[in-house]
Amino acid sequence: MANDQTNASPDASNEDRRFFLKQSIAIAGLSAVPTGLLQAALEPDDGPVGNAVKIQLSLTINGKRKRISVDPRMSLLDLLRENLGLTGIKKGCDFGQCGACTVHIDGRRTLSCLTFAVMQHGRKVTTIEGLSHGGQLHPLQEAFIKHDGFQCGYCTPGQLMSGIACIREGYADSPDEVREYMSGNLCRCGAYPNIVDAILEVKKEGLKV
Repeated sequence: MANDQTNASPDASNEDRRFFLKQSIAIAGLSAVPTGLLQAALEPDDGPVGNAVKIQLSLTINGKRKRISVDPRMSLLDLLRENLGLTGIKKGCDFGQCGACTVHIDGRRTLSCLTFAVMQHGRKVTTIEGLSHGGQLHPLQEAFIKHDGFQCGYCTPGQLMSGIACIREGYADSPDEVREYMSGNLCRCGAYPNIVDAILEVKKEGLKV
């Protein structure tokens, strides 16, 4: 009699592996949350959700201070999209491999799908919605339009957030350097050369990012 495992499809095995990896990342990340943050700085609120208790946190999102009750298992990506309606940030792979969910936390680029919302207590989060001011586009947004740095546009928010960080971090001095430090952001439309040109132009002109 054939072993049941020999009848398992490769797709099913791959799905099981992806689920295991995602759960492992989630458990590891939650274990890194300081106990003091969960017990003292954060206050339980609103009763249980399943077998979890909602936690109240305070953070600044796009310049506005917010106090929010969240499930401690919720990712920052889901908090921003589902709870706060900031749908400019995109959920792509949900495994930290495509860069579509990139945001800035205290000025540093972060993959929000791999980041727990409760870990951002007291921090400043910037999404694509926070780049423009008073109807004035960010210089890199204007450069993306000028150089046609997008097609379908799905990856564009993450590309912009990473591109800004790339310039701020000092990794935009050559096409090769930009490609290296933007390698975590995938574009299925293949607009990479135009994205590189846009980033290099903003860096060359010394525009404030």
